[in-house]
Amino acid sequence: MANLTTAELKGIEDALSAEKLLILKYKNFAQMTADPTIRGMCEQIAAQHKTHYDTLLGNLS
Repeated sequence: MANLTTAELKGIEDALSAEKLLILKYKNFAQMTADPTIRGMCEQIAAQHKTHYDTLLGNLS
């Protein structure tokens, strides 16, 4: 992988922070609802953001 600039690293750091926050929010939303359909949707969205997070993190390795 090519060396990343400071601005690029900051952008990835910001994206990682945003994805982590979304994971936590949707997991929390899933726990807060009694509706199994909404719970499942929130868990699925959290999993998608976890995939995004892992992909971004993997690109740094």
